[in-house]
Amino acid sequence: MKLSPSVAEAYSKDNLPAAQAQRLARFIAFGPVVFQVSRLMLRFGILQILRENPEGLTTEEVASQCGIPVYAARVLMEASISIGTLKVEESTSRYRLSKTGWFLLTDQAANVDMDFNHYVNYQGMYRLEESLLEGRPAGLESFGNWETIYPGLSSLPDDARRSWFAFDHFYSDQSFDQALETVFSFRPGKILDVGGNTGKWARKCVEYDPGVTVTIADLPEQIALMKQETAGKPGAERISGYPVNVLEPDSEFPKGEHFDIIWMSQFLDCFSEEQILLILSKAAAIMDGGTRLCIMETFWDRQKFETAAMCLTLTSLYFSALANGCSRMYQATDMERLVRQSGLEIEEIRDNMGLGHSIMTIKKA
Repeated sequence: MKLSPSVAEAYSKDNLPAAQAQRLARFIAFGPVVFQVSRLMLRFGILQILRENPEGLTTEEVASQCGIPVYAARVLMEASISIGTLKVEESTSRYRLSKTGWFLLTDQAANVDMDFNHYVNYQGMYRLEESLLEGRPAGLESFGNWETIYPGLSSLPDDARRSWFAFDHFYSDQSFDQALETVFSFRPGKILDVGGNTGKWARKCVEYDPGVTVTIADLPEQIALMKQETAGKPGAERISGYPVNVLEPDSEFPKGEHFDIIWMSQFLDCFSEEQILLILSKAAAIMDGGTRLCIMETFWDRQKFETAAMCLTLTSLYFSALANGCSRMYQATDMERLVRQSGLEIEEIRDNMGLGHSIMTIKKA
């Protein structure tokens, strides 16, 4: 295991004083309550009201301005003092926003994460133990009877579907500009976008270069959704779909035409190591000396900041309980091993794109 310096520093030393370590242990024990209290502090507008009133407000004033019962305001705000999102002035009983509360309110990533965890993960996580022991996403049954979440994305309840796509797109979209520079440095004419989802990346590509064509390879349900999303958009005539289940043993990527770039963005983290080997082998089968496979992932061991690594390792449990029961947010060292096993060779790795993505550029060995 090779970790980035900040991650290695945080994960190899145990410097917390005993009292802080004990408090953290109890904080973890109340974790579900901490989450729901903090979510409602946002939803009811309490954090926003306190941000607009830096001199502080009493419980009664907050309740009045937010339109909630005084009892609701009191229990939420008292809990939030302990959580650390609020501070209280003892002499006046006025509550103010803390630094942590300010970040919870203003950090877009924290808000995207919170919606994703509430609307997508929360009920399913109750069955995490069952999921881990049985190697299947038992928590997915809170939504439907699919084997994995992917065929069911278009059928999720509105809030869950919105939160899932917001989470998926938020992190990838932040990296698109730098990723486009990397991909188009190879001057591609044809791109195969594997797991292209709603076609956001494909649309970026055809906007970036008026001569490029993009084929999206994905499940039939996702191809149908992609066609709806791209219809009438500039360059849509240069985006085509290739329905395929990459996990079927006999399935293949498009043959008979040369692709300059095979693109996989936040895709391989959806599969087990055995499945990744299968997918990489299928990619290798259509590659020649002029083809580059570009894998964009958020590898937790290559993060610049430990907070990002924490979020990624915890996101792995979404895959365990809801997505498929077998995948995770990978270390780059694990992906490097799988690339070599598939008969391919890593040409370059570029880190720190957007909010923590890396791009592995890969060629035929």
